[in-house]
Amino acid sequence: MQRMFFAGTLVIAAVIAGMARAGNAAVGNTASEPSPWLLGDWNSERTRLKDRGIDFQFGYTSEIAYNATGGSRSDAAYADQYVAGVTLDLEKLVGLQAAQFQATFTQRTGRNLVEDADLGTFQLVQEVYGRGQTARLTQFWYRQQYLDGLIDWKVGRMGVGEDFASFGCDFQNLTFCGSNPGNIVGDYIYNWPISQWGTRVKVNLEGFGYVQAGVYDVNPAYLGVSKALLPVWFSDSTGALIPAEVGWLPTFNGQPGSYKFGGWYDTSEADGVPDRGRYGAYINFEQNLSEQLKIFLNAVVADRRTSTINAQAALGMVYTGLFDARQQDDVGLAVGTTHMNDRVSDQEGIEGSEYVAEVYYTWRPTPALQIRPNLQYVYRPGGDDANGDVFVLGLKTSANF
Repeated sequence: MQRMFFAGTLVIAAVIAGMARAGNAAVGNTASEPSPWLLGDWNSERTRLKDRGIDFQFGYTSEIAYNATGGSRSDAAYADQYVAGVTLDLEKLVGLQAAQFQATFTQRTGRNLVEDADLGTFQLVQEVYGRGQTARLTQFWYRQQYLDGLIDWKVGRMGVGEDFASFGCDFQNLTFCGSNPGNIVGDYIYNWPISQWGTRVKVNLEGFGYVQAGVYDVNPAYLGVSKALLPVWFSDSTGALIPAEVGWLPTFNGQPGSYKFGGWYDTSEADGVPDRGRYGAYINFEQNLSEQLKIFLNAVVADRRTSTINAQAALGMVYTGLFDARQQDDVGLAVGTTHMNDRVSDQEGIEGSEYVAEVYYTWRPTPALQIRPNLQYVYRPGGDDANGDVFVLGLKTSANF
């Protein structure tokens, strides 16, 4: 595994060097405006296609993790994800006003350090790992706006976390990444790259924000690899997931904020529970305190009747432009906890809460490339004192082709 760690690092370095050369040689952007794509503008053809309504996306993310302490042994693991997608502006293409279509495919490969080194953590130390290391249809949806954007309707194959409790994924520990309901009840709320058939309606309220609600098909078959690349409807659904969210989008001292309050109800019958229904609630707060500093607070709880892990909270900040010479680089710091349901932890005789901290630095040699070394510390992995504390050295690399 040590050889794999260093070999993976060398491979990434070689890929980065090649992509950087390709970006420098790209045609279509001036020197004062670096290309947003590592492979350039295809002799301006990519921009022309976008102007006509066809916008391609090609991305790559890799995550390396090495546990200096914790687990049954020190080990290293490498995981990655490839993304290919296209957005069609149907107004430009066929005259269908305020309409859009999105198709996205993903491919995940690699290893999971939590499993390989027996770390015992609730949350992954490589968030990009998981949901089957295979190719998938991740987005296949149609979106339509009405009344000058007052009503926004979306339908198709999509993830709940695209629209509800949506949150970025700059950190490498899953505690601080993505839509938090899926982090604790992932057996029926499926985050990226899983998609499920669903629809949501959003009403934008000028001067306030928005309200929205949705309905999603719940079926464990979405987690499988059979027909994972096809927009099929699987039989034997267990129920419907119904989320709702209110988003307040204020401005304080000229700085934007986002305050989301939401909840969900799943009509499925949970194992071992006589009554139907699984539910929970969440908040996602983000506030810019200045042009450089942003803070966030995320919290989610799920019902104690049906969930093994029933709560998670995360607090953090991101500061951009720490050094005058590196105005686009940023540093992130976050702390969080994931809590096991007391009914479960009492039976197993453990404390029940896992505590995590992560710090990272992002180097952006170009707008299309991010290289993010990070340090993670996990106290009481799995909420159990018997598991030794975990210290992880990580490296997250993201590229936009």
